[in-house]
Amino acid sequence: MESKPDTALLEPTDQHDDTPEPSEDLPEEHEGEASESEAKPKKRSRVGPGEKLSDDELVRHLAALLFASSDPLGVDRLVQLLDRPRRPRVVAALELLTQKLSETGLPLEVRAIRGGHTLMTSADLGEVVGRLGKGNAVERISPAALETLAVIAYRQPVTKAEVEAIRGVQAGPILRSLVDRGLVRVLGRADVPGHPLQYGTDKEFLDRFGLMDLGDLPRDSELARD
Repeated sequence: MESKPDTALLEPTDQHDDTPEPSEDLPEEHEGEASESEAKPKKRSRVGPGEKLSDDELVRHLAALLFASSDPLGVDRLVQLLDRPRRPRVVAALELLTQKLSETGLPLEVRAIRGGHTLMTSADLGEVVGRLGKGNAVERISPAALETLAVIAYRQPVTKAEVEAIRGVQAGPILRSLVDRGLVRVLGRADVPGHPLQYGTDKEFLDRFGLMDLGDLPRDSELARD
């Protein structure tokens, strides 16, 4: 007698999927995150009311400041005094003022000197302007003083003994004279026995010779060509 197969073994059993279904409570991707623009702090503008000045107004204000100031004014200082327009506008205004003065033929020019800018009379009228100082004329610099000044300018900081070794003559009286006239100043003391004074040029030196800074001094190659 044949036995019938157990049909229960042939019927498919229920398949149980153990993978959890996604929860409806999970937040959506990026939900609640701040946007990139909100995350970055906003930069504060440093531009001030001076930015509202027209180009012509900026040039006029700039010229007034340069004329009234007894010292050269750097670009950063001018930005402050002009109530913070953009720095490139101040640089452009300096160039425009230089151009306007040249076109009008006025005996004035913008000069870069001692780390800043100032208004000065044209060099070709120096003899005319010098008439104002008659009786109170600027003391001329002797050749010996000029030679000493050149040594200090190129070798600073330098001691009196070093100046004398280069020039081959006593330098004491000339050094004192240059210090009294504001062309040379004491920078400190040398780290050698005796700690002698060290000398360097003062701001009057830059003004007197029309230099922006010591980097404007002629180099050896330029002197050789001359």
